[in-house]
Amino acid sequence: MRLGDLLHRDVIRVGLRAHTKEEALEEMVDVLLEAHEIPLSLREPVLEAVHERESHHSTGMQYGVAVPHGHTDRVEDIIAAIGISKEGIPFESLDGISARIIVLLVLPRRTFYRNPHTMAGIAHLLENASLRDKLKTATDADTVLRAIKEEESKPSFNNLDGEQ
Repeated sequence: MRLGDLLHRDVIRVGLRAHTKEEALEEMVDVLLEAHEIPLSLREPVLEAVHERESHHSTGMQYGVAVPHGHTDRVEDIIAAIGISKEGIPFESLDGISARIIVLLVLPRRTFYRNPHTMAGIAHLLENASLRDKLKTATDADTVLRAIKEEESKPSFNNLDGEQ
């Protein structure tokens, strides 16, 4: 599944207020709550699942990107949110660069076998420096969503993402 298929304007936060990884995780889960993607009763279980994953290995990648995620039996489908931080948030990334693009994924445990493909597609997408620049300078959710969908529609992406 592609990131552009998982997102809609209500799960995109341009101008994250968080300054720490913990604050970012909470703010991103709250974006899902505000967008009615998860009920209030799932706030703590989702945070717990994401914290569990982070306790084993940070999900800070490279180039100012982090993809925190957690698996739970309490969701049926993959749920995603994206946040853009103007200042950057320390995320223990591979290259030491603070995360400015944060993609939160809540993954159903029962489809665990499909999740690596989704994660790989998102990582591949965000390796694109031009897209990262567009996301970091976006001023609204529509611009973020449009940039992601445009990149995913390019033949070069379609040839590499493994989707049929």
